[in-house]
Amino acid sequence: MASVNKVILIGNVGADPEVRYLDRGVAIATFNLATTERGYVMQNGTQVPDVTEWHSIVLWRNLAEWAQQYVKKSMKVYVEGKLKTRTWEKDGQIRRKTEVIVENIQILHRPEIYRNQPAELNEQAPEEAPENVNDEAQAAPETQNQGGFFNGLFRN
Repeated sequence: MASVNKVILIGNVGADPEVRYLDRGVAIATFNLATTERGYVMQNGTQVPDVTEWHSIVLWRNLAEWAQQYVKKSMKVYVEGKLKTRTWEKDGQIRRKTEVIVENIQILHRPEIYRNQPAELNEQAPEEAPENVNDEAQAAPETQNQGGFFNGLFRN
């Protein structure tokens, strides 16, 4: 039987993506994504606090360039991808880092600070940014009636 390595996250971007280019001009973007499990009060009155988990997000090629242009700190995004753990040695110690290698990303919500900005601040105003992007379609046009479970959810 085949195995599955699939991750779906909806969370808030912790900082603008950092983009760098490898030797052959291949773009790679990285940023952290926060997902929060809301706290609650148990029946006995015990308060359970919110728990925030930080995820390392990695985008390659067209996705990296798209993220550099459109993804900004505090935006709510949907990411879909796979887990990959890198291992290296530094100062005699083995280091590990688990990352989400993104295959699809969608902007779900833009905070007020990114809406209605003058065009001269950005090459393309954030409201004109495509909502979806993947390797096959570099910048799919925004459509409100694409269907799918997440379409329209999580927008404020």
